[in-house]
Amino acid sequence: MDKLIIRGQKRLKGEVTVSGAKNAALGVLPAALLLSDVCTIENVPNILDITILKGIMETLGVRFENIDNNTLRIDTRNINSYVATTPDMNKLRGSYYLMGALLGRFKRALVTFPGGCNLGVRPIDQHIKGFESLGAKVEIERGCIKLTANKLVGAPIYLDVVSVGATVNIMLAAVRAEGLTTIENAAKEPHIVDIANFLNAMGADIKGAGTDVIRIRGVKSLKGGIVHSLIPDQIEAGTYMIAAAATKGDVLVKNVIPKHMESLTAKLMEMNVKVEEFDDSIRIFVKDRLSKVNIKTLPYPGFPTDLQPPAAVLLLRADGISTITESIFENRFQYIEELKRMGANIRVEGRMAVIEGGSKLTGAPIKATDLRAGAACVLAGLIADGETEISNVHYIDRGYENMVEKLQKLGADIKRISDGQE
Repeated sequence: MDKLIIRGQKRLKGEVTVSGAKNAALGVLPAALLLSDVCTIENVPNILDITILKGIMETLGVRFENIDNNTLRIDTRNINSYVATTPDMNKLRGSYYLMGALLGRFKRALVTFPGGCNLGVRPIDQHIKGFESLGAKVEIERGCIKLTANKLVGAPIYLDVVSVGATVNIMLAAVRAEGLTTIENAAKEPHIVDIANFLNAMGADIKGAGTDVIRIRGVKSLKGGIVHSLIPDQIEAGTYMIAAAATKGDVLVKNVIPKHMESLTAKLMEMNVKVEEFDDSIRIFVKDRLSKVNIKTLPYPGFPTDLQPPAAVLLLRADGISTITESIFENRFQYIEELKRMGANIRVEGRMAVIEGGSKLTGAPIKATDLRAGAACVLAGLIADGETEISNVHYIDRGYENMVEKLQKLGADIKRISDGQE
């Protein structure tokens, strides 16, 4: 198993370019199943999650052609199966978007329960409620979800909780339903807008994506031949912004949409971090001592739960006691035990982490417990004294393209080693 070795205490300086959005890609690739033609997707991140998803879709008969490292040509003309039950389904949360896409295309789907990071209970009851409202029969048997419908008919659907996954899945199925579907209390994340824009470019009729009411008027077919470029990854951008602040560096984060970063930018400025916004980049630098803040994770446009672990590392650098309240995933604090091995003074009280700033971190062997925990471990290594060794780096590979190379270019002393290699 590979490991990361980091020697800390280096200020990050320079420029870093953000890759395409993981979460947008995980929705757009399955959305291509609704098409029986060819399309091209640009700015696709070269990460493990996408490799796994492509492999699953190839078992259905989809053909992928790599035009270059970040451009995919997708041919969905010869899909011959609505069954997605390969073992890889368990490795990926985003695999559940195949339910909505296959149901929309074939009026049936057989899909294994999704996997992904262990962040606690992540039910799919809202997805099922949406599919049933559109007229599908849902059966759960032997770890699989079986969906069948004679036809899909648009319906008003109110989500009991704001769910990104359910919003996307219902949207995918409703594109090929008869009549009008309205999703109320819909999630508003930027990648939902991106997926809707992709579908609309192919001829779908979706209005309101990015607000809490989305209206989808079903269409009989979609047209191919389009080229769609994915939005930049909001979470990757945020990770590098936080890394720049935590190392008291000076970094220009390029290929970002500043609007998407507002909840983070506001907190950084509250902490005394200097933020300069440009059209598609953000400069982060630190001149003064960092102030304590309180953070609460919320659905977009609130503070993203995926930036909570990196933010905790930054708060260790602030004066005084800060708190983070996690309102999305109950198991999101697993990484804190790893930070404690390095000397972090953090205690967890239910859904709240109380973080004592100013404690010195010392390098230690630690492990990534999930994708964003992995990013927090890397940031902790960057600010610690001495050498930090991080294992379980496959989690980091799931969502960050070329993280080691990007940090090296900013001046970090970080390398990746395989077992037996020093």
